Amino acid sequence: MSNLTLEKTRQAVQILQEMQIDLWLTFVRETSATPDPVLPLIYGDHMLTWQSALLITRQGERIAIVGTFEADTAQSTGSFDQVISYDESIRPALLETLKRLNPQQIAVNTSQNDPLADGLTSGMRLVLADLLADTPFAERVCSAERVVAALVGRKTAAEVDLIRAAIRETEDIYAAAFEFIRPGLAEREVADFMHAQLKQRGLEAAWSYDACPIVNAGLDTPAGHTVPSDAVFRPGQIVHMDFGIQKDGYCSDIQRVVYLLKPGESQPPEPVQHGFRTIRRAIQAVVDELRPGRTGLELDAVARSVITGAGYPEFKFATGHQLGRRAHDGGGILGPAWERYGDLPQRILEAGQVYTVEPGLEVPGYGYIGLEEDVLVTAEGGGVYLGPPQLDWILKEA
Repeated sequence: MSNLTLEKTRQAVQILQEMQIDLWLTFVRETSATPDPVLPLIYGDHMLTWQSALLITRQGERIAIVGTFEADTAQSTGSFDQVISYDESIRPALLETLKRLNPQQIAVNTSQNDPLADGLTSGMRLVLADLLADTPFAERVCSAERVVAALVGRKTAAEVDLIRAAIRETEDIYAAAFEFIRPGLAEREVADFMHAQLKQRGLEAAWSYDACPIVNAGLDTPAGHTVPSDAVFRPGQIVHMDFGIQKDGYCSDIQRVVYLLKPGESQPPEPVQHGFRTIRRAIQAVVDELRPGRTGLELDAVARSVITGAGYPEFKFATGHQLGRRAHDGGGILGPAWERYGDLPQRILEAGQVYTVEPGLEVPGYGYIGLEEDVLVTAEGGGVYLGPPQLDWILKEA
Protein backbone atom coordinates (compact mmCIF):
# COMPACT_ATOMS: atom_id res chain seq x y z
CA MET A 1 0.00 0.00 0.00
CA SER A 2 1.27 3.48 -0.89
CA ASN A 3 0.44 6.21 1.59
CA LEU A 4 1.02 8.73 -1.18
CA THR A 5 -1.54 7.27 -3.61
CA LEU A 6 -4.02 7.02 -0.76
CA GLU A 7 -3.41 10.70 0.04
CA LYS A 8 -3.87 11.67 -3.60
CA THR A 9 -7.09 9.69 -4.14
CA ARG A 10 -8.53 11.28 -1.01
CA GLN A 11 -7.40 14.66 -2.30
CA ALA A 12 -9.19 13.88 -5.58
CA VAL A 13 -12.45 13.47 -3.66
CA GLN A 14 -12.00 16.91 -2.11
CA ILE A 15 -11.29 18.41 -5.54
CA LEU A 16 -14.43 16.85 -7.04
CA GLN A 17 -16.48 18.24 -4.15
CA GLU A 18 -14.97 21.69 -4.64
CA MET A 19 -15.62 21.63 -8.41
CA GLN A 20 -19.03 19.96 -8.07
CA ILE A 21 -18.12 17.18 -10.47
CA ASP A 22 -19.84 13.90 -9.68
CA LEU A 23 -17.37 11.39 -11.11
CA TRP A 24 -13.81 11.25 -12.40
CA LEU A 25 -13.10 8.30 -14.67
CA THR A 26 -9.60 7.22 -15.72
CA PHE A 27 -10.01 4.68 -18.53
CA VAL A 28 -6.89 2.80 -19.68
CA ARG A 29 -5.42 -0.38 -21.17
CA GLU A 30 -1.89 -1.73 -21.69
CA THR A 31 -0.39 1.01 -19.57
CA SER A 32 3.14 -0.28 -20.14
CA ALA A 33 2.72 0.96 -23.73
CA THR A 34 0.41 3.97 -23.30
CA PRO A 35 0.44 5.07 -19.64
CA ASP A 36 -1.95 7.75 -18.49
CA PRO A 37 0.17 10.45 -16.79
CA VAL A 38 -2.09 10.50 -13.70
CA LEU A 39 -1.73 6.79 -12.92
CA PRO A 40 1.35 7.10 -10.66
CA LEU A 41 -0.63 9.47 -8.42
CA ILE A 42 -3.73 7.29 -7.99
CA TYR A 43 -2.49 3.76 -8.79
CA GLY A 44 1.25 3.81 -8.14
CA ASP A 45 3.68 2.22 -10.57
CA HIS A 46 1.55 -0.87 -11.22
CA MET A 47 0.61 -1.96 -14.73
CA LEU A 48 -2.90 -2.42 -16.09
CA THR A 49 -3.35 -4.57 -19.19
CA TRP A 50 -7.04 -5.14 -19.93
CA GLN A 51 -9.50 -2.27 -20.26
CA SER A 52 -9.63 -0.78 -16.76
CA ALA A 53 -11.77 1.91 -15.19
CA LEU A 54 -10.66 3.80 -12.09
CA LEU A 55 -13.60 5.78 -10.70
CA ILE A 56 -13.57 8.40 -7.95
CA THR A 57 -16.78 10.12 -6.90
CA ARG A 58 -17.42 13.32 -5.03
CA GLN A 59 -19.32 11.28 -2.45
CA GLY A 60 -16.00 9.62 -1.63
CA GLU A 61 -16.29 6.26 -3.37
CA ARG A 62 -13.13 4.96 -5.02
CA ILE A 63 -13.80 2.04 -7.35
CA ALA A 64 -11.43 0.06 -9.58
CA ILE A 65 -12.91 -2.10 -12.35
CA VAL A 66 -10.05 -4.27 -13.64
CA GLY A 67 -9.32 -7.63 -15.21
CA THR A 68 -9.46 -10.65 -12.94
CA PHE A 69 -5.71 -11.17 -12.90
CA GLU A 70 -5.08 -7.60 -11.69
CA ALA A 71 -7.73 -7.44 -8.99
CA ASP A 72 -5.32 -8.41 -6.20
CA THR A 73 -2.87 -5.69 -7.24
CA ALA A 74 -5.64 -3.10 -7.38
CA GLN A 75 -6.70 -4.12 -3.88
CA SER A 76 -3.12 -3.95 -2.60
CA THR A 77 -2.71 -0.32 -3.66
CA GLY A 78 -5.03 0.69 -0.83
CA SER A 79 -6.27 3.52 -3.05
CA PHE A 80 -9.60 1.91 -3.90
CA ASP A 81 -12.15 0.73 -1.37
CA GLN A 82 -14.00 -1.34 -3.95
CA VAL A 83 -12.40 -3.55 -6.61
CA ILE A 84 -14.62 -5.16 -9.24
CA SER A 85 -13.09 -7.78 -11.52
CA TYR A 86 -14.25 -9.08 -14.89
CA ASP A 87 -13.22 -11.67 -17.47
CA GLU A 88 -14.81 -11.22 -20.90
CA SER A 89 -16.00 -7.61 -21.03
CA ILE A 90 -15.82 -4.53 -18.83
CA ARG A 91 -19.19 -3.38 -20.16
CA PRO A 92 -21.55 -5.00 -17.60
CA ALA A 93 -19.54 -3.95 -14.53
CA LEU A 94 -18.96 -0.41 -15.80
CA LEU A 95 -22.56 0.24 -16.83
CA GLU A 96 -23.97 -1.30 -13.65
CA THR A 97 -21.67 0.91 -11.56
CA LEU A 98 -22.58 4.04 -13.54
CA LYS A 99 -26.27 3.20 -13.23
CA ARG A 100 -25.93 2.90 -9.45
CA LEU A 101 -23.94 6.12 -9.11
CA ASN A 102 -25.98 8.04 -11.74
CA PRO A 103 -23.39 10.83 -12.16
CA GLN A 104 -24.50 13.99 -13.92
CA GLN A 105 -20.93 14.70 -15.01
CA ILE A 106 -18.34 12.08 -15.95
CA ALA A 107 -14.94 13.78 -16.20
CA VAL A 108 -12.43 11.95 -18.41
CA ASN A 109 -8.79 12.66 -19.11
CA THR A 110 -8.89 14.79 -22.26
CA SER A 111 -7.36 18.22 -22.68
CA GLN A 112 -6.31 20.57 -25.46
CA ASN A 113 -3.95 22.46 -23.14
CA ASP A 114 -2.50 20.21 -20.46
CA PRO A 115 -0.58 17.07 -21.51
CA LEU A 116 -0.93 15.54 -18.05
CA ALA A 117 -4.73 15.75 -18.35
CA ASP A 118 -4.80 14.21 -21.83
CA GLY A 119 -4.18 10.56 -20.97
CA LEU A 120 -7.30 9.08 -22.60
CA THR A 121 -6.08 7.82 -25.97
CA SER A 122 -8.17 8.40 -29.09
CA GLY A 123 -8.79 4.67 -29.37
CA MET A 124 -9.95 4.32 -25.78
CA ARG A 125 -12.18 7.35 -26.22
CA LEU A 126 -13.92 5.52 -29.06
CA VAL A 127 -14.19 2.39 -26.90
CA LEU A 128 -15.75 4.43 -24.11
CA ALA A 129 -18.18 6.07 -26.52
CA ASP A 130 -19.24 2.62 -27.69
CA LEU A 131 -19.71 1.40 -24.11
CA LEU A 132 -21.86 4.42 -23.24
CA ALA A 133 -23.87 4.47 -26.45
CA ASP A 134 -27.64 4.26 -25.95
CA THR A 135 -27.27 5.26 -22.29
CA PRO A 136 -27.91 8.67 -20.71
CA PHE A 137 -24.24 8.78 -19.68
CA ALA A 138 -23.03 9.38 -23.23
CA GLU A 139 -24.09 13.03 -22.99
CA ARG A 140 -22.58 13.55 -19.55
CA VAL A 141 -18.92 13.13 -20.44
CA CYS A 142 -16.73 16.21 -19.92
CA SER A 143 -13.03 17.04 -19.59
CA ALA A 144 -11.22 16.28 -16.34
CA GLU A 145 -8.64 18.95 -17.13
CA ARG A 146 -9.38 21.04 -14.03
CA VAL A 147 -9.48 17.98 -11.79
CA VAL A 148 -6.13 16.65 -13.02
CA ALA A 149 -4.48 20.08 -12.91
CA ALA A 150 -5.53 20.51 -9.28
CA LEU A 151 -4.50 16.98 -8.26
CA VAL A 152 -1.10 17.22 -9.94
CA GLY A 153 -0.47 20.80 -8.89
CA ARG A 154 -1.52 20.83 -5.25
CA LYS A 155 1.38 19.01 -3.66
CA THR A 156 0.83 17.32 -0.33
CA ALA A 157 3.36 17.83 2.46
CA ALA A 158 4.84 14.42 1.62
CA GLU A 159 5.26 15.41 -2.02
CA VAL A 160 7.00 18.66 -1.07
CA ASP A 161 9.38 16.71 1.15
CA LEU A 162 10.22 14.40 -1.77
CA ILE A 163 10.94 17.39 -4.02
CA ARG A 164 13.15 18.92 -1.32
CA ALA A 165 15.08 15.63 -1.12
CA ALA A 166 15.62 15.65 -4.89
CA ILE A 167 16.85 19.24 -4.70
CA ARG A 168 19.36 18.37 -1.96
CA GLU A 169 20.85 15.60 -4.11
CA THR A 170 21.02 17.99 -7.06
CA GLU A 171 22.80 20.64 -5.05
CA ASP A 172 25.35 18.05 -3.87
CA ILE A 173 26.04 16.98 -7.46
CA TYR A 174 26.35 20.60 -8.54
CA ALA A 175 28.82 21.25 -5.72
CA ALA A 176 31.00 18.38 -6.94
CA ALA A 177 30.74 19.64 -10.52
CA PHE A 178 31.83 23.14 -9.50
CA GLU A 179 34.99 21.64 -8.02
CA PHE A 180 35.58 19.68 -11.22
CA ILE A 181 35.04 22.49 -13.75
CA ARG A 182 38.10 24.32 -15.08
CA PRO A 183 39.27 25.91 -18.31
CA GLY A 184 40.32 23.34 -20.89
CA LEU A 185 37.54 20.86 -20.14
CA ALA A 186 34.80 20.21 -22.68
CA GLU A 187 31.06 20.42 -22.08
CA ARG A 188 30.82 16.67 -22.62
CA GLU A 189 33.41 15.96 -19.91
CA VAL A 190 31.36 17.87 -17.34
CA ALA A 191 28.23 16.01 -18.41
CA ASP A 192 30.07 12.68 -18.07
CA PHE A 193 31.20 13.67 -14.58
CA MET A 194 27.64 14.51 -13.51
CA HIS A 195 26.31 11.31 -15.06
CA ALA A 196 28.87 9.39 -13.01
CA GLN A 197 27.51 11.14 -9.91
CA LEU A 198 23.99 10.00 -10.81
CA LYS A 199 25.15 6.40 -11.17
CA GLN A 200 27.12 6.52 -7.92
CA ARG A 201 24.07 7.78 -6.02
CA GLY A 202 21.57 5.45 -7.73
CA LEU A 203 19.59 8.34 -9.18
CA GLU A 204 17.86 9.02 -12.51
CA ALA A 205 18.04 12.12 -14.68
CA ALA A 206 14.96 14.35 -14.50
CA TRP A 207 14.66 14.39 -18.28
CA SER A 208 16.41 12.91 -21.33
CA TYR A 209 19.70 11.47 -20.04
CA ASP A 210 21.83 12.77 -22.93
CA ALA A 211 20.64 16.33 -22.35
CA CYS A 212 20.65 16.27 -18.55
CA PRO A 213 22.75 18.19 -17.76
CA ILE A 214 22.63 20.84 -20.45
CA VAL A 215 26.06 22.52 -20.45
CA ASN A 216 26.94 25.71 -22.34
CA ALA A 217 30.49 26.99 -22.79
CA GLY A 218 30.07 30.71 -23.30
CA LEU A 219 28.49 31.45 -26.66
CA ASP A 220 30.09 28.44 -28.34
CA THR A 221 26.84 26.45 -28.03
CA PRO A 222 23.24 27.66 -27.98
CA ALA A 223 21.27 27.71 -24.75
CA GLY A 224 18.20 25.49 -24.77
CA HIS A 225 17.44 21.79 -24.82
CA THR A 226 20.77 20.78 -26.31
CA VAL A 227 23.19 17.89 -25.83
CA PRO A 228 26.65 18.77 -24.38
CA SER A 229 29.24 19.08 -27.11
CA ASP A 230 33.03 19.02 -27.43
CA ALA A 231 33.20 22.81 -27.02
CA VAL A 232 36.02 23.64 -24.59
CA PHE A 233 35.79 26.06 -21.66
CA ARG A 234 37.99 29.16 -21.91
CA PRO A 235 38.85 31.89 -19.39
CA GLY A 236 36.46 34.80 -19.68
CA GLN A 237 33.46 32.58 -20.38
CA ILE A 238 30.22 31.96 -18.57
CA VAL A 239 29.50 28.27 -18.04
CA HIS A 240 25.76 27.67 -17.85
CA MET A 241 24.23 24.39 -16.66
CA ASP A 242 20.67 23.09 -16.46
CA PHE A 243 20.29 19.87 -14.47
CA GLY A 244 17.78 17.91 -12.44
CA ILE A 245 17.40 14.48 -10.90
CA GLN A 246 14.58 12.09 -10.14
CA LYS A 247 14.57 10.53 -6.69
CA ASP A 248 11.75 8.39 -5.28
CA GLY A 249 9.51 9.47 -8.12
CA TYR A 250 9.97 13.26 -7.74
CA CYS A 251 12.18 15.71 -9.61
CA SER A 252 14.34 18.77 -9.28
CA ASP A 253 15.14 21.27 -12.05
CA ILE A 254 17.89 23.78 -11.33
CA GLN A 255 20.12 26.06 -13.43
CA ARG A 256 23.45 27.41 -12.29
CA VAL A 257 26.20 29.59 -13.75
CA VAL A 258 29.98 29.68 -13.26
CA TYR A 259 32.38 32.37 -14.44
CA LEU A 260 35.89 31.34 -15.55
CA LEU A 261 38.25 34.11 -14.47
CA LYS A 262 40.88 35.41 -16.85
CA PRO A 263 44.43 35.81 -15.50
CA GLY A 264 44.47 38.90 -13.32
CA GLU A 265 40.71 38.96 -12.75
CA SER A 266 39.28 38.56 -9.26
CA GLN A 267 35.67 39.25 -10.26
CA PRO A 268 33.69 39.01 -13.49
CA PRO A 269 33.66 42.17 -15.60
CA GLU A 270 30.83 44.64 -15.09
CA PRO A 271 28.66 43.50 -18.06
CA VAL A 272 28.66 39.99 -16.59
CA GLN A 273 27.94 41.28 -13.09
CA HIS A 274 25.10 43.45 -14.40
CA GLY A 275 23.54 40.48 -16.17
CA PHE A 276 23.66 38.36 -13.01
CA ARG A 277 22.18 41.12 -10.85
CA THR A 278 19.37 41.56 -13.37
CA ILE A 279 18.48 37.86 -13.33
CA ARG A 280 18.55 37.77 -9.54
CA ARG A 281 16.23 40.81 -9.37
CA ALA A 282 13.84 39.19 -11.84
CA ILE A 283 13.72 35.92 -9.90
CA GLN A 284 13.21 37.60 -6.54
CA ALA A 285 10.50 39.87 -7.94
CA VAL A 286 8.58 36.81 -9.11
CA VAL A 287 9.11 34.90 -5.86
CA ASP A 288 7.81 37.87 -3.86
CA GLU A 289 4.59 37.89 -5.93
CA LEU A 290 4.14 34.10 -6.15
CA ARG A 291 0.85 33.78 -4.31
CA PRO A 292 -2.55 32.11 -4.72
CA GLY A 293 -4.94 34.06 -6.93
CA ARG A 294 -2.32 35.45 -9.32
CA THR A 295 -2.08 34.19 -12.88
CA GLY A 296 1.01 32.82 -14.55
CA LEU A 297 0.64 35.58 -17.12
CA GLU A 298 0.97 38.24 -14.41
CA LEU A 299 4.04 36.61 -12.88
CA ASP A 300 5.71 36.19 -16.26
CA ALA A 301 5.17 39.90 -16.93
CA VAL A 302 6.95 40.73 -13.66
CA ALA A 303 10.11 38.88 -14.74
CA ARG A 304 9.94 40.14 -18.32
CA SER A 305 9.69 43.76 -17.22
CA VAL A 306 12.82 43.49 -15.04
CA ILE A 307 14.82 41.99 -17.93
CA THR A 308 13.70 44.44 -20.60
CA GLY A 309 13.86 47.35 -18.16
CA ALA A 310 17.56 46.61 -17.69
CA GLY A 311 18.12 46.90 -21.44
CA TYR A 312 18.09 43.23 -22.47
CA PRO A 313 15.91 41.66 -25.17
CA GLU A 314 12.80 39.78 -24.12
CA PHE A 315 13.52 36.08 -23.55
CA LYS A 316 11.59 33.73 -25.85
CA PHE A 317 10.32 31.17 -23.35
CA ALA A 318 8.13 31.02 -20.26
CA THR A 319 9.44 32.28 -16.91
CA GLY A 320 8.57 28.99 -15.21
CA HIS A 321 6.66 25.73 -15.15
CA GLN A 322 5.31 23.39 -12.51
CA LEU A 323 7.58 20.76 -11.00
CA GLY A 324 6.75 17.43 -9.37
CA ARG A 325 6.86 13.86 -10.62
CA ARG A 326 8.24 15.34 -13.83
CA ALA A 327 10.50 18.27 -14.49
CA HIS A 328 7.60 19.75 -16.49
CA ASP A 329 4.63 18.77 -14.35
CA GLY A 330 1.72 20.07 -16.41
CA GLY A 331 -0.99 22.51 -15.44
CA GLY A 332 -0.47 26.26 -15.45
CA ILE A 333 2.78 27.96 -16.37
CA LEU A 334 4.38 31.32 -15.65
CA GLY A 335 4.26 32.38 -19.26
CA PRO A 336 3.21 34.99 -21.81
CA ALA A 337 -0.02 34.90 -23.81
CA TRP A 338 1.53 33.19 -26.81
CA GLU A 339 -0.56 30.84 -28.93
CA ARG A 340 1.74 27.90 -28.31
CA TYR A 341 0.91 27.97 -24.58
CA GLY A 342 -2.88 27.83 -25.02
CA ASP A 343 -4.68 28.92 -21.87
CA LEU A 344 -2.00 27.69 -19.47
CA PRO A 345 -0.69 31.21 -18.62
CA GLN A 346 -4.22 32.20 -17.59
CA ARG A 347 -4.44 29.53 -14.88
CA ILE A 348 -4.72 30.76 -11.30
CA LEU A 349 -1.87 29.89 -8.92
CA GLU A 350 -2.84 27.70 -5.96
CA ALA A 351 -1.22 26.93 -2.63
CA GLY A 352 0.88 23.78 -2.78
CA GLN A 353 2.02 24.22 -6.35
CA VAL A 354 5.76 24.11 -7.02
CA TYR A 355 7.09 26.27 -9.85
CA THR A 356 10.48 26.79 -11.38
CA VAL A 357 11.48 30.43 -11.85
CA GLU A 358 13.99 30.68 -14.68
CA PRO A 359 14.38 33.92 -16.65
CA GLY A 360 17.50 34.22 -18.78
CA LEU A 361 19.59 36.65 -20.79
CA GLU A 362 22.68 36.68 -22.95
CA VAL A 363 25.73 38.80 -22.21
CA PRO A 364 27.39 39.56 -25.57
CA GLY A 365 30.90 38.16 -25.72
CA TYR A 366 30.58 36.14 -22.51
CA GLY A 367 27.65 33.74 -22.63
CA TYR A 368 24.20 32.94 -21.32
CA ILE A 369 23.05 33.65 -17.77
CA GLY A 370 20.17 31.44 -16.71
CA LEU A 371 19.35 30.71 -13.09
CA GLU A 372 16.50 28.39 -12.15
CA GLU A 373 15.07 28.02 -8.68
CA ASP A 374 12.36 25.65 -7.43
CA VAL A 375 9.76 27.53 -5.39
CA LEU A 376 6.67 26.56 -3.40
CA VAL A 377 3.46 28.63 -3.54
CA THR A 378 2.22 29.07 0.02
CA ALA A 379 -1.24 29.92 1.33
CA GLU A 380 0.25 32.87 3.23
CA GLY A 381 1.52 34.46 0.00
CA GLY A 382 5.00 34.80 -1.39
CA GLY A 383 7.03 31.88 -2.64
CA VAL A 384 9.36 29.73 -0.55
CA TYR A 385 12.64 28.50 -2.05
CA LEU A 386 12.83 24.72 -1.68
CA GLY A 387 16.61 24.82 -1.89
CA PRO A 388 19.29 27.50 -1.48
CA PRO A 389 19.21 29.91 -4.44
CA GLN A 390 22.37 31.00 -6.23
CA LEU A 391 22.96 34.53 -4.97
CA ASP A 392 26.41 35.24 -6.39
CA TRP A 393 28.84 34.04 -9.01
CA ILE A 394 30.68 30.77 -8.65
CA LEU A 395 34.21 31.70 -9.73
CA LYS A 396 36.89 29.42 -11.13
CA GLU A 397 40.47 30.47 -11.76
CA ALA A 398 42.51 29.39 -14.75
